[in-house]
Amino acid sequence: MSNLVTNKPKFSVAIQSDTYKNLINQTLGDKDRATRFIASISSAVATNADLQQCDAGTILSGALLGESLNLSPSPQLGQYYLVPFNTKTGQKDENGLDIYVKKAQFQLGYKGYIQLAIRSGQYKKLNVLAIKRGELVKYDPLTEEIEVNLIEDEEERESAETIGYYAMFEYTNGFRKSLYWSKSKMQKHALKYSKGYAAHKGYTFWEKDFDGMAFKTMLRQLISKWGIMSIDMQQAVEKDMTAINTDGTYEYVDNEEIIIEQGEPENIEVQNEENIKEVSMNEL
Repeated sequence: MSNLVTNKPKFSVAIQSDTYKNLINQTLGDKDRATRFIASISSAVATNADLQQCDAGTILSGALLGESLNLSPSPQLGQYYLVPFNTKTGQKDENGLDIYVKKAQFQLGYKGYIQLAIRSGQYKKLNVLAIKRGELVKYDPLTEEIEVNLIEDEEERESAETIGYYAMFEYTNGFRKSLYWSKSKMQKHALKYSKGYAAHKGYTFWEKDFDGMAFKTMLRQLISKWGIMSIDMQQAVEKDMTAINTDGTYEYVDNEEIIIEQGEPENIEVQNEENIKEVSMNEL
């Protein structure tokens, strides 16, 4: 049991205050851009009642990061998400229960990785793909050569069992790198880095959209280890899965126990902060 502090104004109210509007105008430096930003982030937040209850400063900080990367907050586009989670204040109530507040976590989607990589101008090709049962002929990790016979019928392929994941890029200068993980390896990775998934809580992104998280993992592993990373990409990777505070500090949040869940089931999860640690590129 825990107490959740909800006496702060909702984001929909805070965003309309002169203080927030002035801050956004000063940060973005363009009134029309600021107006569009307020409209787009307000629309994204309005779809999730829990997100509206988050500390408005963390929502704004995460959204401004997304804006600085020129990524859309729309959950339908999947470029980045603002995920609500409950974090301990370090205080207890009169019954000795932990007191929590809601914060918003910036979470980069795999489509965001693709957008940032493409914009660098360094990538001629970039792809990530689920490999279905019966398609893989062989993959040589030494030469990184893969041979597959893709199922031609799209509906049949969509319904077929996934057995692995393949990602590759090719630079404009011809340098090429690829990576293949079996689904078993991906599941072990998820079990290691997501406590919610390991406990079968039913709310994590890994449980709701395993392929989407797998795609993100493949791109992150591939690009962070062998790819050219622009300043924007480095910033996105560094602050992925973090709550960005109004003072500029940020904290990495591990998936933990769910408190409340609302919003789009495939895109939103509410998390509890238990473990704060350094961000590792190997984690996703």
